[in-house]
Amino acid sequence: MPLLRRILEEPPFRLLTYLVVKHFATSIRTIDRWGAVGRPHYLAGVLGAADQALRENVKEISVFEFGVAGGNGLVALQTYADAVERETEVKIRVFGFDTGVGLPEPSKDYRDHPDQWRVGDYEMDVPTLKRRLTRRTELRLGNIRETVPRFVSETNPPMGFIACDVDLYSSTTEILRLLSLPGKRMLRRVFMYFDDIDGVVNHRFAGELLAIQEFNDANRLVKIDAWRGVERERVFIDRPWLKKMFIAHDLEAINKAVLDRPPFRDFGLGTRP
Repeated sequence: MPLLRRILEEPPFRLLTYLVVKHFATSIRTIDRWGAVGRPHYLAGVLGAADQALRENVKEISVFEFGVAGGNGLVALQTYADAVERETEVKIRVFGFDTGVGLPEPSKDYRDHPDQWRVGDYEMDVPTLKRRLTRRTELRLGNIRETVPRFVSETNPPMGFIACDVDLYSSTTEILRLLSLPGKRMLRRVFMYFDDIDGVVNHRFAGELLAIQEFNDANRLVKIDAWRGVERERVFIDRPWLKKMFIAHDLEAINKAVLDRPPFRDFGLGTRP
């Protein structure tokens, strides 16, 4: 079987295998390995979050899309949450955050790429989108400067995956407050996707990349870094979306987990478990 799998994953066979997986596979882990969905970055993030929840013995998590626009991404996130929940038995709540009326006005500052975006871009048809959502999914409308602190003040399952597609530096900085506001609830590792970091107009002095850098500079105990090894165990390791995957590491929680762990006792049975 390992040899057969290797053959099926090599060109030219892998393109045919991809189609078979996309249309016939039932295991969400197999589908994730092949990236055989419309938004493989969302599936990877949700499955990564569910696996992290299992490591921490957490029974329910929250996953997010910021920048819902027409809603196709949020509906996909909802679909993947259904499948991952069935396979992992981790309950998953889905939240979509958007103004509902398109992009807010970009500042005149270069950090918001005002040459690229216009106020009102990506307006939402709210009634149509709401009809596509199930009870699993909640749409939060309004300026994220207000909706993010309100969310943190509530009692919701810990954050597991965040998809950031708000285009603007100023909006991204507001999203990242989810990871720093007092009362936040997050897994020790929160998986993240940043959409607007690989275009010809993108650079680390503006937009989402600058927001990430400034967050890391300002926060000592939560750090955002690239998801290292995300390509491991995947068939198509050169997909552009892989470079857009990040993880927010809660260093304080990791320290606490180590301190709370029972001391290791050597009974002469070998190395540390």
